[in-house]
Amino acid sequence: MLSQKARYALRAMVELARESPLRQLTAKDLSARAGAPRKFLEAILLELCRRHIIISRRGKFGGYVLARPPTDISFAEIIRVIDGPLALAPCVSQMAFRKCDDCPDLETCALRPALRQARDATAAVLEGYTLAAAAAETERSEPPPGGPQGSSVGDIGL
Repeated sequence: MLSQKARYALRAMVELARESPLRQLTAKDLSARAGAPRKFLEAILLELCRRHIIISRRGKFGGYVLARPPTDISFAEIIRVIDGPLALAPCVSQMAFRKCDDCPDLETCALRPALRQARDATAAVLEGYTLAAAAAETERSEPPPGGPQGSSVGDIGL
């Protein structure tokens, strides 16, 4: 299951993708747009900075911007940074493989083939879905000019 921390990270990243690459967003702006507690989001943003997914600029006009184009950042990459491997069990993980503690034999495990298929299907979807795609989805779902205001990335169900 996707953690609340990963949902906040994804929402904030989609908000950055919606902005012009020249416009920075502050942690306060991102917190409001993503519906995330500011201090909690700041810790998430710090981790994303350490992994070179976003760039932090200090100062009066500082803020956060994407480190790469939104077409080059997948949901899978963000989830792996925040929550770790996509796999449901360590024995099918490509990033953090290890034998399950209670498994007598990897080769004869009846669960492993299904878990591997689930991992592959999940990875295919999340690696193929980029911040650009999510930003485009939320832009299409915004109300027409003069309609209700305040639509945010939270509307896409993250």
